Amino acid sequence: MFSHVMVGADDIDAAKKFYDACFIALGGREGSVDPKGRVMYIKDGSIFIVTKPIDGNPACHANGGTIGFAVDSEEMAEAWHKAGLENGGTAIEDPPGIREGGGMKMHLAYLRDPAGNKVCTMMRVQ
Repeated sequence: MFSHVMVGADDIDAAKKFYDACFIALGGREGSVDPKGRVMYIKDGSIFIVTKPIDGNPACHANGGTIGFAVDSEEMAEAWHKAGLENGGTAIEDPPGIREGGGMKMHLAYLRDPAGNKVCTMMRVQ
C-alpha cells in the first residue's frame, strides 16, 4: 500500500547508529547514506529513510503516530528492543510482550528513536 516511510532527525549520526543496530537485529543491513545525507534501509522491497527536514526546521515526531516493523519471533523482537536501547533508543509503554485486544493477540515492543519517533515491532500470535 505504501512505497516508503521517512522520518526526520536532526542528528543523522545518532539516528543511523540506532537504526543500524535495530535493523541488523531484524536481519537487515546497515543503512546507506545517499549524496543528500539521507540514510536508507531497503529490505524485501520496503524502504525506510531517515533525513533532516527539507524545510530546515527542527525534526519532530508525529503525535499519535507509530511505525511498526514486522518480526518473525519473540526473540527477534527482544533483540530489536535491546539493540535499540543500547544505541540511543528509549523504552516506552509496557515492556515487550504479548498484548491482547479486539480479538487479536500480538507480541509488541515499543521504543522512541533518538529523535523521538515512536517505533515498534509486532508479531501476530496464533
